[in-house]
Amino acid sequence: MTSIPVTVAEYVVNRLADLGIDRVFGVPGDYSFPFDDAIEACERLQWIVCANELNAAYAADGYARINGVSILSTTYGVGELSALNGVMGARAQRLPVFHIVGAPSTQIQRQGLITHHTLGDGVFNNFKAASEAACCVSANLTPDNVIEEMERVIREALRLSAPAYISVPMDLGKMPIIGKPVKGVSLSQIKRTHSDPAVLAAAIDFVINKLQASKNTIALPTQFVTNYGLTTALLNFLNTSNLPFATTPMDKGVLSESHPGYLGIYSGMGSSPVDLKATVEGAELVLDIGGVVFEDFNTTFWTDNIASTKLIVLGDQFVRMGSTIFTGVTLGDMLEGLTKRVSARPNLSVKSSQSVMPIVGADTDPTSSDNFYPRLQSLLKSGDVLVVETGTCIMYTTPMLLPDGVGFQTQTLWGSIGWATPAAEGVCMANKNGRTILVTGDGSHQLTANEIGVMGRYGIKPIIFVLNNNIFGVENVLSEIGPSYDELAKWKYAQIPAAMGCDTWFAARVSTVAELDAAIKKANTYDGASYIEVMIPASESQPIPLNVQNQIYKTNIPGKS
Repeated sequence: MTSIPVTVAEYVVNRLADLGIDRVFGVPGDYSFPFDDAIEACERLQWIVCANELNAAYAADGYARINGVSILSTTYGVGELSALNGVMGARAQRLPVFHIVGAPSTQIQRQGLITHHTLGDGVFNNFKAASEAACCVSANLTPDNVIEEMERVIREALRLSAPAYISVPMDLGKMPIIGKPVKGVSLSQIKRTHSDPAVLAAAIDFVINKLQASKNTIALPTQFVTNYGLTTALLNFLNTSNLPFATTPMDKGVLSESHPGYLGIYSGMGSSPVDLKATVEGAELVLDIGGVVFEDFNTTFWTDNIASTKLIVLGDQFVRMGSTIFTGVTLGDMLEGLTKRVSARPNLSVKSSQSVMPIVGADTDPTSSDNFYPRLQSLLKSGDVLVVETGTCIMYTTPMLLPDGVGFQTQTLWGSIGWATPAAEGVCMANKNGRTILVTGDGSHQLTANEIGVMGRYGIKPIIFVLNNNIFGVENVLSEIGPSYDELAKWKYAQIPAAMGCDTWFAARVSTVAELDAAIKKANTYDGASYIEVMIPASESQPIPLNVQNQIYKTNIPGKS
């Protein structure tokens, strides 16, 4: 720490800054003034005051995806509950987001006084259970427990890779701490968990024996490996073993798609290339590295079919194959141990047929998904992070072959539309050495577009594509085309940056291929943020095959054919 913190609030924010955090996302509030003041006074932290608490939670989620950990600050009641959806999403993604909440003073609570941000009943723990449900650990801090409790909270949040809830009454936040402060280290220097040596040795023996017995093994690495800080360990294992690998849509971009072992996207009948489904499911052994989430969107509505008898799961703290389970072993230790003992396997004859999408469309053609996404792919370069909104955007970008060094972020599991715009803000602030490119539909963007003003205020430079088809396109995929409730209010999106004070941004509305090409060319060289509204016909066909549509309808609506 650069200086000895004095108050409880100062200690909390400085201790979290030790982890390598340099931004705090949130909305100031009166009960959280001690935290607000401490954040502003901390030279290592920048206060990012967001448009609302939900946006702040989304931004903290995005920042944690790149930085490994983040801070969210809200006030009691109205603030923490507004952020709750975003914190739940971070938990689904297994992201350590530290949610600090300022509460009414102990004097107000002891006397049962009626105060704002409450239900008027003199009860002050009404919201605690809701906020704690989104987190893996919680603490109510006081001057005499803050040092010990912060170590427990940090340890558990990192061990479980999940959000933490920290609450401090306003008066206690201003009080001096009791005890000797802990001098923390950065996240990269912390070992999250430790293995039981005997169980670890047995688990490694088990997996090695299975690998040696299999003539055809395919790996399925997950995005959680990145969350655990194990990307290098994963790459070392795959390079040493020479195992081919595929990823699910949720895990896209966990490793370079230019890697010689990369096969494509495994997603049941929605796999890309389509024959990858048979390749993965026909393997003698499938090695799940990190814990694939076999949810509906990730598996094209549960059309995956990997037999449990040939699936080895290397979980965060366990190894499982069928009824055989090893607990008390960490993924990091497993990867390290397997890398030391595994033998390189012959290459599979099957290779990914994914390739760069051909650029299509004449200058005068109207813009469409068919001519937009190949141009998006050609824009990408090493160092970029592509943030893709929940919805039809993900259906088009999942099959896209990413250039080497390009990251990919989406929210497949939690699937909260509106997530991507604020999340891109957080990604951009953490991705200091590359560009952040956001692709969002207009329906999702309408939920959180007010965060554009925050991006302008803090001078970040994303490239944003808003696809305007004037409908909630993903709703048409999940139900059927036609309901009027899927129609949107007609916004003039290209005017949003200027209206929100982003005077230096390049903004454009494009409706032809020539206009799209010109806008992308400008954005690619512009020394500032870019915001491009791309007109997309509402009448476009759904971006999934008819057999997948039928599977969705049959699954969601019994008796539907």
